[in-house]
Amino acid sequence: MLSHVFIGVNDFNRAMAFYGPVLAHLGLVLRFTEPARPWAGWQTPGVARPLFLVGKPFDGHAAHPGNGAMNALLAVDRAAVDAAHALALHHGGRCEGPPGLRPEYHANYYGAYFRDPEGNKLCVCCHDAA
Repeated sequence: MLSHVFIGVNDFNRAMAFYGPVLAHLGLVLRFTEPARPWAGWQTPGVARPLFLVGKPFDGHAAHPGNGAMNALLAVDRAAVDAAHALALHHGGRCEGPPGLRPEYHANYYGAYFRDPEGNKLCVCCHDAA
């Protein structure tokens, strides 16, 4: 369904320090980084798409988090959700909802919500039973 997701950031180095550990924990690998542009992209090993991208907006204007916008990343299990949330907070993220079951979505939905250092909202979730 998706080719790529792009999250605009103003401080590329801070974004790399935040996203690098969180995405690596979720099993994504850095496909490329171009600090001069600046932008970077991660992918699932051996799979070309989708890409998860962060960088300065192409139009050269400041990046702003979208109201109501959120990107959700899959985790292999609930422990990975817990650890990704903890990593996000450790690297400058802000909690928007601690890890836990969200039965209003479905019986096995286990998710955690946080914002990156620039205010972009993210979720890490697992849809499997414990």
